[in-house]
Amino acid sequence: MSFQIGNVKVCGRLALGPMAGITDLPFRLLCKEQGASLLYTEMISAKGVMYGNKNTAELLATRKQERPIGLQLFGESPEILASQARALSSLSFDFFDINMGCPVPKVVGNGEGSALMKRPERIAEIVSAMVAAQPKPVTIKIRKGFRETNAVEVARLAERAGASAIAVHGRTREQYYSGKADWDIIRQVKEAVSIPVIGSGDVTSPEECRQMLLQTGCDCVMIARAARGNPFLFARCRRYLETGELLPQPTAQEVASMCLRHAQMAIEQKGEEMAMREMRKHVAWYFSGYPGSAKLRQQANYLTTYEELQKVLGNYIRWEMPPASIGGE
Repeated sequence: MSFQIGNVKVCGRLALGPMAGITDLPFRLLCKEQGASLLYTEMISAKGVMYGNKNTAELLATRKQERPIGLQLFGESPEILASQARALSSLSFDFFDINMGCPVPKVVGNGEGSALMKRPERIAEIVSAMVAAQPKPVTIKIRKGFRETNAVEVARLAERAGASAIAVHGRTREQYYSGKADWDIIRQVKEAVSIPVIGSGDVTSPEECRQMLLQTGCDCVMIARAARGNPFLFARCRRYLETGELLPQPTAQEVASMCLRHAQMAIEQKGEEMAMREMRKHVAWYFSGYPGSAKLRQQANYLTTYEELQKVLGNYIRWEMPPASIGGE
């Protein structure tokens, strides 16, 4: 259950998809521990690196236990992307990934992200320039298309330009995240190229993970939105793929323990004030679908300290959950 991205060996078939404001260092480490085989940084602006944006250093931070990990850049200028890739190539990550799938209007309006799907030749120019500029493998993350489907054309051009792998999300930019992801386009891309293909879109369970692998033939499954508040999903998918055993959903007590650990790691990296602001959204994701989560989400909106988080979660576990979910207490 391994594959190669250039000279980088990936042991496993589960990737954590890059998500701005979510897949920071603490969250990536938790997902890695749970079984994610492949990680990516949050997307980083090549122009931001070039101009020394103050937030870039934190986004570039990685740990050796994350590897293999890709540093994801976005931009539309082959020259700028290549020059910044050259400048960053000595850092401790394994490959560059170029974001060509982000649907956010601000990014698209600058001709970046999924806007590049309208310019296949520019995609080839970017890949070629980055491959020539530095020694690490270069991969791309694309969508089905912008309005019309052209993922197969883009994949072939990228492979010829030197790309070492391609991640495909089965929606157009116009769809954003609505409707059902088209897994057949992932299969078509896999059949069209000889480099690894990573499938993305609508994988929320171990069963869907296995189904995507079988239906598309992809080398790896990328899980993104379904991982928010749910690092456990990687452990469940991995076990299911390896043994066929379907592990149960984590108990509320297990979720609370993970949430508190996440907060501790975030505080170590960012300081308590910033970490707790960010943890408000994570708390809502961690307990989504559990009884009493709406009230907990309201309380989380006012968290400012780790001590407050401990108290809120302690009260939740003690009073809001059915006894069977907390070991009969």
